[in-house]
Amino acid sequence: MQKKALGRGLESLIPSLAANKAPAGEAVITIALNKIKPNRFQPRQNFDKSKLQELADSINKHGLAQPILVAPSISPGEYEIIAGERRFRASKMAGKKDIRAIVQKSADDKKRFDIALIENLQRQDLDAIEEAKAYKRLIEEFNHTHDDIAEIVGKDRSVITNTLRLLVLPEDIQILITEGKISAGHGRMLAGIEEEAELRALVEQIVEEKLSVRATEKIVSKSKLEKGTKSHKKQEIEIVHLQEEIQRKLGTKVNISGSSKKGKIEIYYYSLEELERIAKELNCNI
Repeated sequence: MQKKALGRGLESLIPSLAANKAPAGEAVITIALNKIKPNRFQPRQNFDKSKLQELADSINKHGLAQPILVAPSISPGEYEIIAGERRFRASKMAGKKDIRAIVQKSADDKKRFDIALIENLQRQDLDAIEEAKAYKRLIEEFNHTHDDIAEIVGKDRSVITNTLRLLVLPEDIQILITEGKISAGHGRMLAGIEEEAELRALVEQIVEEKLSVRATEKIVSKSKLEKGTKSHKKQEIEIVHLQEEIQRKLGTKVNISGSSKKGKIEIYYYSLEELERIAKELNCNI
């Protein structure tokens, strides 16, 4: 069954939001901007200033199209943003002193993070690294599984797993993805390279020659095949293809060494939660 492109959507987490009104028992009120704090669980780290200025100009000309969503803060009389941080920042840039907001009193930390993540994904505001870090926080802080996240954001579980693999890359290479100098697709290819010298040489080649993801994949596959040939004289091509197929199936790095007569399979994992997921994929009782 095809999943919805936007998962459960904000409307399922915030009833009546699509209708631009507050859920039953809650109200749309006007709050001073200096009484509102940014979302602690905001997965987005980079806000484009030019786009914020465009939104600020629109707010000045047409007003705020939709109220932001907030929850009461620990400090009396103050609030924390759940959804709408761009509108909040743009309103400040526009010189506004207050903003219309829906106050949701029942949102716990987990729900706040879920809503913030979905809002950003719906607006396509997150780069791949921010998305991966958000998934990691959901796993580590709120005990979400890969399947849970897939349901929330409406993506296949393998997409979640492969996105998380970007975080095994060195920080400077993650920054290249954030800056758009290499794509997340390149990053997924690079995440399977263990030797740092080889990794950095390929990154440099991708940037200088503007290699496509497909061209990068061919280089990585050729390198693996050559290494296998050197180590084991002549490793059958079928084994290399099988290795790649198992990797796609399990959503993690897999290494097969040996020949058609004997060898070994190594399956890599990057967290206890991922190990448990792989065990389930292999129908192991845990």
